[in-house]
Amino acid sequence: MTHDLIVIGAGPAGMAAAVAGAEFGLKTAVLEEQIRPGGQIYRNILEVAPDLAAMLGVDYTAGRQLAQTFAASAIDRFYDASVWNIAPDLTVAALQDGRTVQLRAPQLIVATGAMERASPVPGWTLPGVLNAGAAQIALKSGGSVPAGRVLLAGSGPLLLLVACQLLAAGATLAAILETSPPKNAFRALPYLPQALMAPKLLAKGLGMMRCIRRARIPWFRSVHDLSIEGRERVEAVSFKVARRHHRLEADIVLLHHGVVPNTQISRLLRVEHDWNDAQQAWHPRRDEFCQTSLSGLRIAGDGGGIAGAIAASQSGRLAAIGAAHALGRLPDSDRDRLAYPFRKTLDAQLRIRPFLDALYRPPQWITAPADGTIVCRCEEITAAEVVQTVQLGSLGPNQMKFFSRCGMGPCQGRICGMPVVGILARELGKSPAEVGAYRVRAPLKPIPLASMARLEQPETTAADRPARECRPNVWIASDTKRGRPE
Repeated sequence: MTHDLIVIGAGPAGMAAAVAGAEFGLKTAVLEEQIRPGGQIYRNILEVAPDLAAMLGVDYTAGRQLAQTFAASAIDRFYDASVWNIAPDLTVAALQDGRTVQLRAPQLIVATGAMERASPVPGWTLPGVLNAGAAQIALKSGGSVPAGRVLLAGSGPLLLLVACQLLAAGATLAAILETSPPKNAFRALPYLPQALMAPKLLAKGLGMMRCIRRARIPWFRSVHDLSIEGRERVEAVSFKVARRHHRLEADIVLLHHGVVPNTQISRLLRVEHDWNDAQQAWHPRRDEFCQTSLSGLRIAGDGGGIAGAIAASQSGRLAAIGAAHALGRLPDSDRDRLAYPFRKTLDAQLRIRPFLDALYRPPQWITAPADGTIVCRCEEITAAEVVQTVQLGSLGPNQMKFFSRCGMGPCQGRICGMPVVGILARELGKSPAEVGAYRVRAPLKPIPLASMARLEQPETTAADRPARECRPNVWIASDTKRGRPE
């Protein structure tokens, strides 16, 4: 063992888990893919310019204190480290500075957060079409604002937030195309009384709507038959509202249909998952301290279910409490006493979730796109080709993969996984839970073979060495097979 606790990801959940682990006296290591802590929500929070921070809003700047506490804690931090494999014994392999390094601990907290749901529509592979989150990354990382006419299409709170942030940064918004079907409002109505118990969160949403209306941005609702046009790059967007056809010229199109848990690691380790129909996504099965069906593996934050930054940090602390208890550092009474305030805050954050999940449920033409739409961007596989594999006898995503190579590109099925499940469920007349999901294998991300051949112990800088040094740990060649269960 190199550590007592390893945390993957330094977003809200990962930072909170690592800080709590260090406070409990656990020798803690954090592996973060970016060069700084913060994750997507608090990206670049310790380096951002004051004027840009003010532009991004109080929800963003709220992460500064957590990031500062994380930076000052006795934690071994490994930035620019891309995890590509985790063995069943929780040995973690990561690529850092062109080398593969490994760490191992009896408790592992995965806090890799969420990823944007794919928005497969005709033309979504054209240059100039991005996820809304990509525009937010550019804004947070260096204050970059997309040039030209920017059109946002999709649904969900993040779409409205990005629109307000881009307006504050001086971007030219051509329009907002909201794709939520009209029936979503009726689905959400039964959950409104519960949502009213979270007035601050509701007020935040209403504030974003007022921001857009004040700017007099054209706002189309109940959009369908969305298509992006262009030859060399995006030129316009065609769509319908009811039976009326519209066409708007645009230079940049930002798509967003919500976020889903990033389950690549939990799939790799074969833990149990459940299909969450409300969020139209897979959730790893967890207990109240984020423990999965694999002993020692905990999943904190949006990777276990979408709930937002504050909820993520609370679940990160709960996961650390569970880890400390499992290692014998906390008796039952202390565990429950320490967990109470975090669980209370988490429950408060979850009150609005059923309302938002119903109101912004993605339309079926996104979750199960039409035949001519490209589903797999890596291999350029269309929805029609996925349907053809059903006619050939495919009963699930993994059989379909053998027929079509869909899901075998560099993204390892991250983008096409959800729409493929939707298409197969539609064609087979089954639920997504019955259809299943891609079987994930290492490496989780493309890595050079040379780096896989050399497994080294990472070095920490003086600034990143408040905790004890990791002990060298040699990984012999035969061990590489243990992380690739068949």
